[in-house]
Amino acid sequence: MKSLISFAFSTVALASFGQLNNGTFTGNIESTFQYLNEDTLIDALQPESKGLLNSYANVFYTNGNFKAGMRLESYLPRIQGYPDRFEGTGLGMRYVGYTNSYIDVTLGNFYEQFGSGLIFRSYEDRALGYDNNMDGMRLIFRPAKGVVLKGVYGKQRLSFTDGKVVKASGIVRGIDGEIHVNDLLEKYMKDSKLDIVLGASFVSKFQKDDNPDLILPENVGAYSGRLGLKYNKFSFNAEYAIKENDPSEDNNNIYNSGHAAIANLGYSQKGFGIVLSAKSVDNMSFRSDRTKSLQDVFINYLPSLNKTHTYNLVATLYPYATQPLGEVAYQAEILYTVKKGSKIGGKYGLPINVNYSTTYGTIHHTSGFSPADSTGIAYKGRLFDQSGLEYWQDININVAKKFSAKYSMIFSYFNIRLNNDISKVADEAKGIIESHIGVVEVNWKINKTNSVRAEFQGLFTKKDKGNWATAVIEYNVSPNWFFSVMDQYNYGNPVKDLQLHYLIGSFGYIRDASRFMVSYGRQRAGLFCVGGVCRFVPASNGLTLTFTQSF
Repeated sequence: MKSLISFAFSTVALASFGQLNNGTFTGNIESTFQYLNEDTLIDALQPESKGLLNSYANVFYTNGNFKAGMRLESYLPRIQGYPDRFEGTGLGMRYVGYTNSYIDVTLGNFYEQFGSGLIFRSYEDRALGYDNNMDGMRLIFRPAKGVVLKGVYGKQRLSFTDGKVVKASGIVRGIDGEIHVNDLLEKYMKDSKLDIVLGASFVSKFQKDDNPDLILPENVGAYSGRLGLKYNKFSFNAEYAIKENDPSEDNNNIYNSGHAAIANLGYSQKGFGIVLSAKSVDNMSFRSDRTKSLQDVFINYLPSLNKTHTYNLVATLYPYATQPLGEVAYQAEILYTVKKGSKIGGKYGLPINVNYSTTYGTIHHTSGFSPADSTGIAYKGRLFDQSGLEYWQDININVAKKFSAKYSMIFSYFNIRLNNDISKVADEAKGIIESHIGVVEVNWKINKTNSVRAEFQGLFTKKDKGNWATAVIEYNVSPNWFFSVMDQYNYGNPVKDLQLHYLIGSFGYIRDASRFMVSYGRQRAGLFCVGGVCRFVPASNGLTLTFTQSF
């Protein structure tokens, strides 16, 4: 109640200030309600409260150079799949700040990222129930054209309990600098075909040594440097990071330092593009609390080197989660469009996308961290110290064919290999789970206001729960209404009684910035992943209501 009164008072005060000073308010509201039933066939449980609710309200205010914002959160109780430490109603975020052409200062909560995130990324992904926002101070300074300096200092959000944010015990400090050489040396490089960006970062955490059995470093630093180049149709960017020794629950309290590297090389012209990527990670779990696990209070972010899929069977059945203790990954992607007017390209051309990604363990992560010697160092790690153990492989081909202004189709094939001993997405399967997935998507624009989209998916595997089929049909009446039905059918389950349909129907209404959606049906248990970060979603059967509003 105190949080609600504080939020209401703050909002009224800001509104009054805005009216007097011609300030601007923006924001959004989002609310998801679930009413769940028990379903013993899919192990779906009905919570004691029967109903579950997640709600958020963001209010942002700007007036000249002044800025302020806040977010009210409510979990009464939280919807399924969110961390069990999310409960109650209260302020989840608030900040004030000042910005102009050369300086930007924020006090309170903020999100930020240095480079590709190898040593620092503070961000929110509500779909994952993930939020590691910083609470402290951020300063961005632009002393000259092409030069950006950043400084951050604060504590990370850990959870939201009894309507209050609970922060991690450690303190995070960091600085970052980036130079766009062409802008800084505009007089000399104005007409240069080579574009150069240089960057460097330093981040440290402080956490007291409260372990009576070990001598733990209370200050742990991480360093990184990065380079970005563009020349005509070519682009290249790379970043390398080193983390000082950081004994933790993750690495069995070894005193090894860690390192990570990522590089991307691309070439692009009209109708053709290619991107090659490589990544090496060793002992790069970097948290503001060494005792935490799962996705809690990561200071850094290790981007996954695999394509982000959206089709149901591809994205949700066997997803891959990044392994911060050790992995070596590669990815290659080619985009080619067969020219318009050719026999194959036809009237509209024929876009073709081919993607390949693979991930292996490092030698020491694969074999398990051996006992450390008297120095606490367990092994000597090197870049791209790849083992022969495959963690992941994804080969996919996507062809889009437009037959007319109203009718088009997309044909896709996916071959995914996942090491379940590492990712543990299936209950009983051992070793590599290999799946072949085919998808046909059909889009038909009936007229100016009516359209239909359909998906037909099939997944074939000899392990785990066997073969699956999914059908999706969506009908849209622009600009207001949409309807959809999806059925996932596990027809190949080796247990006949578990050859079940997971049927769910939805409809919604959109008007201006308001959106309502109603869904009812079954959802199977599984992992939901975005960019290599995952959360487990339990099986459910019931009603879901969603409302969003922007202003």
